[in-house]
Amino acid sequence: MTEHGLEPNAGTDSEESVPADDRIAELERERDEYLDSLQRLKAEFDNFRKRTVNERAAQSARAGESLVKELLPVLDDLERALVAAEEHEEAKLEDGVRLVHRALADVLARTGLAEIETDGAFDPHVHEALLAQPVEGAEPGSIVQVLQKGYRLGDRVLRPARVVVAE
Repeated sequence: MTEHGLEPNAGTDSEESVPADDRIAELERERDEYLDSLQRLKAEFDNFRKRTVNERAAQSARAGESLVKELLPVLDDLERALVAAEEHEEAKLEDGVRLVHRALADVLARTGLAEIETDGAFDPHVHEALLAQPVEGAEPGSIVQVLQKGYRLGDRVLRPARVVVAE
């Protein structure tokens, strides 16, 4: 005993009573648990980062889709004005409207807008049948008239083409 009443190495009896091999095994187990925990945390963070990037891209696409959807009636009005101008032979008005129409159509095409094809058979995924009528020489289920053009933005249908289908 020392003058303070403590034996040298007091409090280390429990560590000395555990064999060194067992202590090493315990430390390795703790190390492995911490490593496993760290690897899981890293994987969760990587997934979070990927999910955030995907959500941002989807949000951006929805914003663009909303704008393009609002511009579609303008495109329709310009097409109607072109038809009316052609019937009244007002060349200058027609040329002006045609230029505006082409510019707007080009802008929308650069954003990924594409017209839905209406040649051939009716496809309920991209066409909306407003009327079915018997048409001589037309195959049943084929599109005979387009009442309103349809558009897709990328691979999503913004507005189906409104058509008349042969019975």
